[in-house]
Amino acid sequence: MKSLGIVRKVDELGRIVIPKETRKVFTINEGDSLEIFKDDNEIILKKYAPGCTFCGSMDHIFEFKGFYICEECRNNLKALKK
Repeated sequence: MKSLGIVRKVDELGRIVIPKETRKVFTINEGDSLEIFKDDNEIILKKYAPGCTFCGSMDHIFEFKGFYICEECRNNLKALKK
């Protein structure tokens, strides 16, 4: 993993600030959600991208009544209806 050479202190509420230039490089906009992962002693932030509720795929995702469904699972559900 490559260091960006940026160090930030955690404030009294447990927050850190991601510098504007870093947010710009990774297209992190105000209001975007980030997922937090743990790997041994590392904390990893990833821009959140919803996956299919049924198979976890992140390709061709549709939202339906608060659930995320990929095109393949949607077609499979349509086939069950017939």
